[in-house]
Amino acid sequence: MEMTSNIQYTGDLSTSCNHLKSGTSISTDAPLDNNGKGETFSPTDLVATALASCMITVMGIKAEQDSIPFKQVSAHVLKVMSSDPRRISKIEVEMVVSEKWTEKQRVIMERTGLNCPVAKSLHQDLEQAIKFTYK
Repeated sequence: MEMTSNIQYTGDLSTSCNHLKSGTSISTDAPLDNNGKGETFSPTDLVATALASCMITVMGIKAEQDSIPFKQVSAHVLKVMSSDPRRISKIEVEMVVSEKWTEKQRVIMERTGLNCPVAKSLHQDLEQAIKFTYK
């Protein structure tokens, strides 16, 4: 099985993460509330962001398969942390859709997004508060 990424500690509670297949990289930093500088995504920010990104990705795949318009879709993400143990307790995602979908298309697309691989991989104790807003 081919490796996905390499991560290198770069000091000051930061890492450089390299995607092996594409060669792209991202950096992480510890958040301000956990001894970091908050200069870029924290690892937990990436988890919360991955949920919305995964939802949009699988919805895009479904849109292509079913010829559903899918150019004006975005998401806003809020990550909520708790302590003892320190963990993500809630991820709020507002999916903003500026497409003219029928009621049937809305049901198909919402169901697809809510069942993305990241959503299904997160622990059941992590609350996923997902809202779809149509403009």
